[in-house]
Amino acid sequence: MGDEQAPAPRGQGGDGPPPGPQQPRPALPTPYVSFAIIAGAVGMFVLSRSLGRPLIIDGTNYGIVGPLALYGPWVQAGEYWRLLGMVFEHGGAMHLLFNMLAVYSLGASLERGIGSLRFLGLSLVTALGGSAFALFFNFDIVTVGASGMILGWGGAMLPILNQQGRRDHMFWLVQVAVISLLPGVSWAGHLGGFVFGLPCGMALRMGPKVYARAIPVLLFIAAALAVVAAHPGRLGGF
Repeated sequence: MGDEQAPAPRGQGGDGPPPGPQQPRPALPTPYVSFAIIAGAVGMFVLSRSLGRPLIIDGTNYGIVGPLALYGPWVQAGEYWRLLGMVFEHGGAMHLLFNMLAVYSLGASLERGIGSLRFLGLSLVTALGGSAFALFFNFDIVTVGASGMILGWGGAMLPILNQQGRRDHMFWLVQVAVISLLPGVSWAGHLGGFVFGLPCGMALRMGPKVYARAIPVLLFIAAALAVVAAHPGRLGGF
């Protein structure tokens, strides 16, 4: 065609100078908190039985309970480290595997997105929230696992995802909700983590300054609720 022009050789006209070497993509930030959770959980899985103690009720031995497992009467007696320590205890190899896969995928991805310090604050709030609900509803039942905290991450992600991401995320949450109703699964711990994760996500959506102010408040509320739940007799029982 008469109005077409032959392309100029690269570096001699229309296409400009030849491109330089392609710049490497910046490395993703290391999810230190997620990796620490995984390392701690695996370590406790190896050491738990040797460091635990038997649970004896009315003369019946119910087996060895790990040193970080959540059990209402022991927390009530002053073992408050169990409120956070329970996330490192697991009830078997499959329980550990599934939870740590969630930490590696969901947790590490969220940590890279919001930063390790913000992620640490979120994890503390949701772990305490899960423990508080577990004590309120299952005070005399041993509870272990990181699931409540993981559900808290899921709750925090809801307000910050786009529409398509939220739709996919809701499908995952529905699946977890169904699993939460199975025997032996702490639905209360799951619910507590999720309930405390939602306001964290709302604060994240409002920006870093709002989040920095909200996390200490939410952490105080979760901790206070957990301590109250550990002493039901002081409020007439639950």
